Amino acid sequence: MSEAVGLRRTPLYERHLALGARMVAFGGWEMPVQYSGIIEEHRAVREAAGLFDISHMGEVEVRGPDALPFLQYLVTYDVAAIPPGRANYALMCRPDGGIIDDTFIYNLGDYYLIVVNAANTAKDVAWMHECAKGFNVTVSDVSDQTGMLALQGPLAEALLAQVADADLAALPFHGVMQGRVVHTPAIVARTGYTGEDGFEIFVAAGDVTRVWDELLDAGRTIGLKPCGLGARDSLRFEACLALYGHEITEETNPYEARLGWVVKLDKGDFIGREALQRIKQEGVARRLTGFEMAGRGIARSEYEIRDLEGAPIGRVTSGMPSPTLGKNLGMGYVPVAFSTEGSEFDVVVRDRPVRARAIKMPFYRPRYKKG
Repeated sequence: MSEAVGLRRTPLYERHLALGARMVAFGGWEMPVQYSGIIEEHRAVREAAGLFDISHMGEVEVRGPDALPFLQYLVTYDVAAIPPGRANYALMCRPDGGIIDDTFIYNLGDYYLIVVNAANTAKDVAWMHECAKGFNVTVSDVSDQTGMLALQGPLAEALLAQVADADLAALPFHGVMQGRVVHTPAIVARTGYTGEDGFEIFVAAGDVTRVWDELLDAGRTIGLKPCGLGARDSLRFEACLALYGHEITEETNPYEARLGWVVKLDKGDFIGREALQRIKQEGVARRLTGFEMAGRGIARSEYEIRDLEGAPIGRVTSGMPSPTLGKNLGMGYVPVAFSTEGSEFDVVVRDRPVRARAIKMPFYRPRYKKG
């Protein structure tokens, strides 16, 4: 992949090659899918800690007198409920309720930092600029100037405390603060997408290589491993965290995606509110559903789902053998009648229907540090 045409690279590209990473195309970027192996990296995050390069993600700064009213109009969540020093998940929706992207909004006191999906950055920034008309705000795409790392796992706090100048133990779940990591100015947030306690670290793009190196060096004693996109996907999958392009798309609305909790209809007007209010009142026809394969077979994204009479009723959004639970699991959209625990349907695996059974979500109970 070293000769890949048209793919962007993060500042850590050479480090990934030196560590023996297998590189793949992802969202327009050339990224590491694994180093020592997906299962080994997955288990490191569940049991100790893993370090991810997520510098491909998009970062947007929103500043100005109308920053809050603009964001209130832009996203489904009540941004007024995010105080300085906190962050929260939010959705940008179309007027018809379809999800443009899922985001994280960080309130840094004098401005907001919005993190968006790598493949959607250009689309999202254009949408933000369009929606900002009439608001006294500045919307700045700072993705190219920003490096972003995710340090995730039960030992992440102890490791980061060794190299940071702040009391990270006091940082609450979804808390965010500015400080220094390995003597480098950084924004540190207790956020992540693995189902474990952990942190996301924002530094200048020119500093991210040194921070990466020093974190890996400091983490040797606890078994810290560099981790690729493969483990990132399996970890978020077990925790049933939505992945854009799979569980959520512009053709998906928050209620069918089980993300109604991030839609605050009573906060005032926002893009998609009218449609989402109607959808909530009328109910959804389909629902994202987790399932376990009862027969022999692995569900994969886009595999067809059929009822027991053989009629197509949906498609798999994500599926794989769960490294933690040792079961073949999947998620997909099915009619509401098939979404209750214990409901049975078939997943078509290589032209063969294989029985599956709806189960409770999430598959793995997240271990975030709360309270």
